[in-house]
Amino acid sequence: MRDLATPGQGPSGLARERCQPVRPGTSAMSHFDIEELADELDPDWHVNDDLIRREYVTRDFGEAFAFATRIALLAEGQGHHPEMTVSWGRLVVTLSTHAARGLTRNDFILAAHIDALGGP
Repeated sequence: MRDLATPGQGPSGLARERCQPVRPGTSAMSHFDIEELADELDPDWHVNDDLIRREYVTRDFGEAFAFATRIALLAEGQGHHPEMTVSWGRLVVTLSTHAARGLTRNDFILAAHIDALGGP
């Protein structure tokens, strides 16, 4: 997976936006638009044309689960839900918009909101 995010970027204006409903059949973002928005995320997000993924290292299962719960509550409020894998000392968050069969602005907005949580 290639990493399109640019290291050292500051806080994102995306975190001030809200996710919008996406109808089935909506087009996924172009590679150019994906690269542009990837620059606004924390460089620990790995972005390709189909998904955004970030892995968090935690002290134990409880910390991973607690952070996953915070993300779940945030995602519910945004109406856009990530795939999350929780295991001992690790949480993997993957974002993609199924209705568009790829990435939409919502994926980047939610990633920026997750960044704003400050981590586990």
